[in-house]
Amino acid sequence: MKKKEIENASKLKIIPLGGLEQIGMNITAFEYEDSIVVVDCGLSFPDDDMLGIDLVIPDITYLKENMEKVKGFVITHGHEDHIGALPYVLRDINVPIYATKLTMGIIENKLKEHNLTGTVKRKVIKFGQSINLGHFRIEFIRTNHSIVDAAALAIYSPAGTVVHTGDFKVDYTPVFGDAIDLQRFAEIGKKGVLALMCDSTNAERPGFTPSEKTVGKTFDSLFTEHKDTRIIIATFASNVDRVRQIINSAYKFGRKVVVEGRSMVNIIETATGLGYLNIPENTLIDIEQLKDYPDEKTVIITTGSQGESMAALSRMAGDIHKKISIGPRDTVIFSSNPIPGNEKTVTNVINKLLIKGADVIFQDVHVSGHACQEEIKLIYSLLHPQYAIPVHGEYKHLRAQAKLANELGIPKENIFIMMSGDVLELDREAAKVKGKVPVGGILVDGLGVGDVGNIVLRDRQHLAEDGILIVVLALDAYSDQLVSGPDIVSRGFVYVRESDELMDEARAIVNESVNNCLDRGISDWGKIKGGIKDVLGEFVWRKTKRRPMILPIIMEV
Repeated sequence: MKKKEIENASKLKIIPLGGLEQIGMNITAFEYEDSIVVVDCGLSFPDDDMLGIDLVIPDITYLKENMEKVKGFVITHGHEDHIGALPYVLRDINVPIYATKLTMGIIENKLKEHNLTGTVKRKVIKFGQSINLGHFRIEFIRTNHSIVDAAALAIYSPAGTVVHTGDFKVDYTPVFGDAIDLQRFAEIGKKGVLALMCDSTNAERPGFTPSEKTVGKTFDSLFTEHKDTRIIIATFASNVDRVRQIINSAYKFGRKVVVEGRSMVNIIETATGLGYLNIPENTLIDIEQLKDYPDEKTVIITTGSQGESMAALSRMAGDIHKKISIGPRDTVIFSSNPIPGNEKTVTNVINKLLIKGADVIFQDVHVSGHACQEEIKLIYSLLHPQYAIPVHGEYKHLRAQAKLANELGIPKENIFIMMSGDVLELDREAAKVKGKVPVGGILVDGLGVGDVGNIVLRDRQHLAEDGILIVVLALDAYSDQLVSGPDIVSRGFVYVRESDELMDEARAIVNESVNNCLDRGISDWGKIKGGIKDVLGEFVWRKTKRRPMILPIIMEV
């Protein structure tokens, strides 16, 4: 067999390790023989039932098991759901990172926080440039998104070319930089594309996503309309173009600008340092200088557009911000749409702001960074892929894109709605999902990574719902006689001072259970604790219809 035929005999494997069934935690492995390239490495934010959890990062067991094959991380853009897990994952898999200039600037901020800058290799890639990683060649193609320097990737392998759009929209009039390189998409399409992995976030929305520039005009008219109030604008920290337009409008209307929120300050510093943001002189002021200017001459750009409890806007709304208090002379503008699932928290913040007398504007001051149906159709029409693999979205978004692909002439059997962990093997002859690899979310709580699992979460849920009863007693080391107790401590179950009778009865029942065991010569602490849990649990359920956690503690004296 000739070498070329051997090469063609191998199939390309596409393995999403996260990012499907949800918007967040995007990470996909591309494998051909002894080479693995990983596209993106994002985190997701915890669900409401993940009590106390800060972040969720992907399970990279498969990459650890195949560490010698992994050639590098290739990053499409600088959003948390695409880069946020890098500092955690790089501890186990230290391979080079490839990204565009601003994306790398934001990644470097993260690596600094985690003291990893000295150990991780990084290479900044220009649009149109290609890198060779094992059997793969990867080309970065310019796209538009709600952060500058977003890239689509053409992933060339001996089995064929896969195009991964990253998060994108088609913006012919971007605020900064050039429009999406549709010409390059067309050129790649002419050469033949094996598969397209396309952003599905807005696949249910008909039409086109408006240009980011339209928001600038909206700001100008809002500034004209509210010239007698202080203006506070909440937006995503990473939307550099949005921040640029707010600053431009402020400058035009003679207002000074304060930037509030750590993530916002970091990204603006990075973007300014790299030349992606030019701020007119004497426009930015420190928060301490706010008092030196009348309200109607200031603008505050802040984080917290998603109702995050510790973000600057939420602290202002809750009267716990040290420097800024909200009042009737404030106009608060939400320049973002709530991410699905955040609607309730955003509404809570809006209500608090309204109670304080502020004027709140939360409609028509945002455009999406993701492609709607017509833009998705355009990319499919330019690339003519053999296979369609919708990515980046919940199942309903993936389904909506699958329907579009089918309408554009891709047969149903060539459209793959994958689940995280699926292994899709494909070449020009055929494509099939073959097997699964381990996937899931690793929970990050404080400095602990993965030490909080389902059992700990279940305990936290239990504590949150029904509280805890702690039973403390002391036994004599030699005679196994009860020396003191049992005492019962209640937290989150009942207010003890108002439940004397209940607690006295509970104490008597536990006392009886312990003495019963001791009289029968049972000195095994495990059995004594089991007896306490059983009788106390049954008593509490009968009296209150609650099931608090019961924690017996036996001391030896």
